[in-house]
Amino acid sequence: MAHTAMKNHVSSSAADTDAPAVRSWSDEEEVSLRLWIALARCYLTFSREVSTRVGEYGLTLPQFGVLEVLHHLGPLALGELAAKLLVTGGNVTFVMDRLEELGLAYRDRSDEDRRVVMARLTPDGRRMIEGSFPQHAVFIGGLMDELTPNEQQDLRRLLKKLGKSVGDRSE
Repeated sequence: MAHTAMKNHVSSSAADTDAPAVRSWSDEEEVSLRLWIALARCYLTFSREVSTRVGEYGLTLPQFGVLEVLHHLGPLALGELAAKLLVTGGNVTFVMDRLEELGLAYRDRSDEDRRVVMARLTPDGRRMIEGSFPQHAVFIGGLMDELTPNEQQDLRRLLKKLGKSVGDRSE
């Protein structure tokens, strides 16, 4: 008999916790929540696909990102590199350690300010990114081909606007 009472207690408890939440947010908040979910899912899907492709070059996505930034912008201070990649200085240090081990990048002191450490491509790093970037650009274009060029531009503009407004709130 005690077992039945306990079972009933667990069942009613489980039923209470299994029930969906009563919606307490507005229709506008629902739209925002659904947009956030769509953005997160889209980013994760893209990130997985691009990571897999970049892995074919024997690199991680952060390693490829460093090579790409240095290729397009030239040598950068580690702090600037971190800001461009939206990562911490510690992450850049870790990635640069691996790229140095691979012989693709190196660090040295700035000629202008010896306190500043610069990230630079090695000749092998330059060859690697010059050889892989054209295929990377085609691959990214293929991932985007569901959207017209105008839609891509509109989406980029809207995402930049949203990202800037969120960033401004945290400052």
